Amino acid sequence: MAQRAWQRMLSGRRLDLLDPAPLDIEIEDIAHGLAFVARWNGQTVGEYPYSVAEHSLLVEQLFGLVAPKAPVRWRMAALVHDAPEYVIGDMISPVKAAVGPAYKAMDVRLAAAVHLRFGLPAEIPASVKKQIKRADRISAWLEAVQIAGFAEAEANRLFGAPRFPELDGFSLNPRPPMEVKHDFLTRFAELEAAMSA
Repeated sequence: MAQRAWQRMLSGRRLDLLDPAPLDIEIEDIAHGLAFVARWNGQTVGEYPYSVAEHSLLVEQLFGLVAPKAPVRWRMAALVHDAPEYVIGDMISPVKAAVGPAYKAMDVRLAAAVHLRFGLPAEIPASVKKQIKRADRISAWLEAVQIAGFAEAEANRLFGAPRFPELDGFSLNPRPPMEVKHDFLTRFAELEAAMSA
């Protein structure tokens, strides 16, 4: 008997994890899933875990610092950069490396389906991916120092010291999942409207 490779979503969709179809992807499912997936394996301070949805909102905001003149579609790409984690979870980098290429291959397939579903190219241009990755690393540094218990020197060594004076205004405070889900959907709708304008 073949093993089941799909997951039923709250929207009623069945998403094939090995061969995901863009039409089986709904932003409400992504927002809900990401709002309940904890970054740092839940090892963060606060009453609530720091979710991938909250991280995604931060990365999109930081992308605006990294690439202030980027077209709005690349801001959308930044917002959904970790979207596959709504079904495959968030693994810390050492675990991803230990699991090997199978996780990465599934992540790539899911990301391509997400991108196509929301009007982005299946493969984001390398120059844009590099800018998103830079925003992602700044986010990791902020999270590490503010809520994950890292000393600044250790975070600098692992993620690189960010060089934006504007970061002084960023204060992370993990929030209730449904509040973050709402904010994620709101930002998605703003970006989607701007892409359609």
